[in-house]
Amino acid sequence: MHKSGDVILGGLFGVHLFSSVPDLSFTSEPQQPTCQGFHVLGFKLIQIMAFAIDEINRNSNLLPNVTLGYTVYDNCVTLGIGFRAALSLASGQEEQIILNNTCVGNPPVLAIVGDSSSTRSIAISTVLGLYRVPMVSYFATCSCLSDRQKYPSFFRTIPSDAFQVRAMIQILKHFSWTWAGLLISDDDYGLHTARSLQSELSLSGEGCLAYVEVLPWEKNTDEFRRIVNVMKKSTARVVIAFAHASHMITLMEEVVRQNVTGLQWMASEAWTAVDVLQTPQLMPYLGGTLGIAIRQGEIPGLREFLLQIRPDLHHISSYRNSMVNQFWEITFQCRFAPAPAGWVEGGGALCTGQEDLENVNTEYLDISNLRPEYNVYKAVYALAYSLDDMLRCKPGRGPFSGNSCATLQTLEPWQLIYYLERVNFTTPFGDQVSFDENGDVLPIYDVMNWLWLPDGSTKVQSVGEVKRSAFKGEELILDEDKIFWNFQSKKPPRSLCSESCPPGTRMVEKKGEPKCCFDCIPCSEGKITNESNSLECTSCPEDFWSNPQRDHCVPKKTEFLSYHEPLGICLTATSLLGTFICAVVLGIFIYHRRTPIIRANNSELSFQLLLSLKLCFLCSLLFIGRPRLWTCQLRHAAFGISFVLCVSYILVKTMVVLAVFKASKPGGGASLKWLGATQQRGTVLFLTSIQAAICTTWLVSSSPVPHKNTQYHNDKIVYECAVGSTVGFAVLLGYIGLLAFLSFLIAFLARNLPDSFNEAKLITFSMLIFCAVWVAFVPAYISSPGNYADAVEVFAILASSFGLLVTLFGPKCYIILLRPEMNTKKVIMGRGIES
Repeated sequence: MHKSGDVILGGLFGVHLFSSVPDLSFTSEPQQPTCQGFHVLGFKLIQIMAFAIDEINRNSNLLPNVTLGYTVYDNCVTLGIGFRAALSLASGQEEQIILNNTCVGNPPVLAIVGDSSSTRSIAISTVLGLYRVPMVSYFATCSCLSDRQKYPSFFRTIPSDAFQVRAMIQILKHFSWTWAGLLISDDDYGLHTARSLQSELSLSGEGCLAYVEVLPWEKNTDEFRRIVNVMKKSTARVVIAFAHASHMITLMEEVVRQNVTGLQWMASEAWTAVDVLQTPQLMPYLGGTLGIAIRQGEIPGLREFLLQIRPDLHHISSYRNSMVNQFWEITFQCRFAPAPAGWVEGGGALCTGQEDLENVNTEYLDISNLRPEYNVYKAVYALAYSLDDMLRCKPGRGPFSGNSCATLQTLEPWQLIYYLERVNFTTPFGDQVSFDENGDVLPIYDVMNWLWLPDGSTKVQSVGEVKRSAFKGEELILDEDKIFWNFQSKKPPRSLCSESCPPGTRMVEKKGEPKCCFDCIPCSEGKITNESNSLECTSCPEDFWSNPQRDHCVPKKTEFLSYHEPLGICLTATSLLGTFICAVVLGIFIYHRRTPIIRANNSELSFQLLLSLKLCFLCSLLFIGRPRLWTCQLRHAAFGISFVLCVSYILVKTMVVLAVFKASKPGGGASLKWLGATQQRGTVLFLTSIQAAICTTWLVSSSPVPHKNTQYHNDKIVYECAVGSTVGFAVLLGYIGLLAFLSFLIAFLARNLPDSFNEAKLITFSMLIFCAVWVAFVPAYISSPGNYADAVEVFAILASSFGLLVTLFGPKCYIILLRPEMNTKKVIMGRGIES
């Protein structure tokens, strides 16, 4: 079809659906291919292009004084025919169109509107790109066509599949569908889409594909049966189909045969609005389908233009008239004369050419759902605005060499590409049209929903849109209240390979399965996740531990030998009891200080020994309660000095007993002069000062400090006093042990002294108990964890203190209180009880 003008635009449309190409024998001139199966939409798209050009020519503000014409070819939805048509448009070699008596052939076009197929567009653009002939497609969506290196002159008014894929992912994300099946057609459209979808899902981490199946072109029943079996067995409830309508028809026949229901279909723009799939037989399966559709637009005045078409009965041989006549015959179910044999006899009507289009229900006149039509309209206007910008160029300010401009007489197709890349206009419907650096239009899609009405009728309604803006990026807007769900629950289905891992667990991928299929493993102790589907568990801070649910870190329980727990209470009470007993004994001794038993046992040393025992009992309280720096530093110093003081008094006392015995023998009086009261006090002070020096050195060099120990229990903090220097602690204990051993040794040597009340025996027995306690203490202390080590040390202090108190002062108190008859000088001197 052709219309002359100052500038000619080309067009490639599928008016017929099938073609028959004769075999090439190479022995004779090949015959022209024949096409069958009239496609009303393809014919309508041609009329849209004609309408747009007619509207532009009537617009005095756009391309003034320039008339646009067009040359349109039918590609018969076949690559070979479409490719030959594109070359004819670019070269201008077509013998069947005679413009006038002097010029034969069709002039080359400035640009081409088309093609509808990605495969044909790839082939055609590969060649036209070499000559920089611009081509603006209205339906080719393959993302591969965005490659500017391969297709430098390709533009399109339909968004690329890359955006359609991202739009699908936006919907999947919105409904939390992470597990879906993918069906694709066996061509560039399907294969590139599959790669793009898999790549985007992998990068975004929004979901996984349960399966990817390629729908064959031929009607292979076994293959379609296998594919439907895969769908039926899969746990994925969502099926995405990037396929052509013909594939879907064959597939749905098998779906109906196997009665595969309960699936949520997601349709690509290739079949979202296909009427042949919206039948009562298929809606039980396809009802509720969500699809991506080309942006719907409005074209004012289009219906009136479409109604102007009329068949020309006088030029039946022209191809244009042949297409119009075919449309007329299909629309009114009639035949033009001469009718085929048997047509009239069979009751068929003859076409008069006067039939009224308004009296028939035809897709041709439906302007309520203009989608590919709107893209054709925008493509023609994009070329027109680009041409207008080019012709308005002012000489000397042009973009070409020497700042030159293109003129109508010297117009070249490659010059138009520069202006197409920068075109920017708004359609009467309000949509902005411009191309990015890849030749892609600013993308926007409508989200469609297949509604199954109670009366059995169907409706495809818009429920939202997905678009990309310069400020917000990709944006999905859905009106969920309008969406029809073809499920009993009337709610969106769940499509997950594995349920979300709750907080407190982490995801572990199943071996050999997609990453959406995983197991949920509880976090180990001390680690948490407070988010769903976490890949890793996070360790809690040092002073925190995981709660039982492993979803929050809680402060660790603190543990120390407390005054509030039973063990601490018992030890505190025992310590106070020992102190009280010491005070009572001291009181008894002071009250009975003039009695023989006390005077005979060095009352001054006894009083001092009781006071030191009191300190030993009291120092155990420093080991109870929350460790602080001052208590840690004081506890061992007080313990060490108190016990050295106590043992020093016992040692001096033992030495005094031994000296007194020696003094009772002839020539032994000299031994007493070295153990007078002053020497006794000096000896105790000297021995104690050595321990004080040890403690001072220890505190200065490596002082004990409070320490939070987590080695014993991961979920508890054991507050303890780190000894700082183990050597210091060992020297302190060793010095006490040395003095105790000397006391024991001297007392042992003097155990058989001839005295009715032998003090040496009591000291021997007390030192034996003392040493036994502290020898047992060392391994028990080392092996006791945490606050139990403090309890062991307190127990050792109390046990040894009670041992000294009972063995040294118990017998004396017994005699003083219960056997006063024995508390006489005669008995003490070993002469028997007085009568």
